[in-house]
Parts: sequence; structure tokens; C-alpha cells
Amino acid sequence: MRVFYRSIDSVPILIFFIVHWYLSLFSQSFFQHRYSAHGAFKMGPRAEKFFFIVAYVTQGSSYLSAKVYALMHRLHHAYTDTELDPHSPAYSKNVFDMMWRTRRIYLDIWKGKVQVEERFSKNLPDWPVVDKLGNSIISRIAWVGVYVAFYAAFAPSIWWWLLLPVQIASGAVHGAIINWYAHKYGYINYKMRNTAQNLFSVDVLMLGESYHNNHHKYPSSINFGRRWHELDPLYPVIRVLGWMKVIQLKQPALAVAHSHDHELEHDHHHA
Repeated sequence: MRVFYRSIDSVPILIFFIVHWYLSLFSQSFFQHRYSAHGAFKMGPRAEKFFFIVAYVTQGSSYLSAKVYALMHRLHHAYTDTELDPHSPAYSKNVFDMMWRTRRIYLDIWKGKVQVEERFSKNLPDWPVVDKLGNSIISRIAWVGVYVAFYAAFAPSIWWWLLLPVQIASGAVHGAIINWYAHKYGYINYKMRNTAQNLFSVDVLMLGESYHNNHHKYPSSINFGRRWHELDPLYPVIRVLGWMKVIQLKQPALAVAHSHDHELEHDHHHA
């Protein structure tokens, strides 16, 4: 009976953690990655401002500037696995070292200490008011305070507090999972001159982001899955938003649900 009540007591924290994980990840994948970095679809000024606010609220303490994120991600695609790649496992001792290096580059670009080539700066979403708020120390501390208050009210034991650092740094954690592990482990559908791999066969955890090999092959596709089993949970969401005229879809050839296996150029599994 005690075990039952303990499991019930943990429900609020689990729901809070899971909902925050996916909402934060949605903002990063949908708004900052697919829209801002790659222009996989278009949206009007009002919709863009709406998703800026959504990103601020859902990412909270780990808010990422869509403009800076897009610049860094474009650099990643242009210079994958080289010293100019903002987050390459090849130039970091471990995942935490890579996260710290990525953070330094992010701050240098945000503060204007590093000038990025003009070719990477085209068509970037920019709302300075929200970006300044989201990147301010006061805002980040305030959001941490909200998370701490929730844990203080609902965490049934001290062990549940181990989830708190992940929530505080959720944006960085999401990026690290792909930028580190998807360049080290998984399988490839397309043979390319980089180490990008598909981390999971069915990706519910990362909302399709783990199909990194597919993404490097077709960076502007609204569907990261290419094979029948490669589920991209955001693909139908994007199609519905397009149908509702919230966003404007393009590149219909790349908007198909999945490619047939015989269309894949290369299929090789890694340990």
C-alpha cells in the first residue's frame, strides 16, 4: 500500500518533467531548428512572434535565441566535424566539455564578440525584446525559481530532485543528445562525408531530431524520417499547421511521409 501511495505522490513531478521536456523540445525542433535555421516552412510576422513567446515560456531557464541558434546550426552544417563546427565530438573530451564549448560560442555570438560570415545570416528571425529577456540572468534565475518551487511542493523524496538540473538546462541537454551521441552511435541511411547518424529507429524521445543522418542529407525537409519505421512526431503537426494556414509549407517533394527503402543510398548499421 505504501508503494502505491509513493507512486501516486510522484505523479505531479513526472508529469511536470515530461510535459516540460517535450514542450521545450518542440520549440527547439519546430521553431529554432526547422524554421529559423533551415526555413523548412514560412510563417507571417504574427505567427513568428507567437512562437517566439512559446519558445520563451516552454524553454524558460534554457531559452535559446532563434537567431543565434540558427547561425550556429548553419555553421554546423557547413563545417561538420571540423574545428569550425560549434559542437563536434571530435574536438571535445566528453559530452560536458562539448556542451561548455557550445555555450561559449553561443555567448560569443550573442554578445557580438564573434562575427559570423554574412552568408549564414540571411532570413533570420529576430525579436530583440524577447531575446534580451530570455538571455538575461534575471529571467533565467526566475525560471529556476519556478522549477524549484514546484519540486519543493511536490517532490516526494530528495531523489526526484535529480531531475531538476535536466529541466534547468533542457535546451542544452536536447542539443547535446543529438550533437554528441548522434555523431557517435546509430545507423546511416545515406553515406556522406560526415559522422551524422540516426540515433533511434523509432524516435519518440527526441521528436524526430535523432534522425540526424537523414537530416544532414535533406536539411530543409519538414519530415526527418525517411524509412517506414522512422516516425517523426512533428511531421503531422507541421502538416496540420500548414493546413490551418498558421505556417506556409514549401518543397512538396520533401514533404512526403516516408521514402521507400530502395530509394535509400546506403544502409549500414554501427555498433
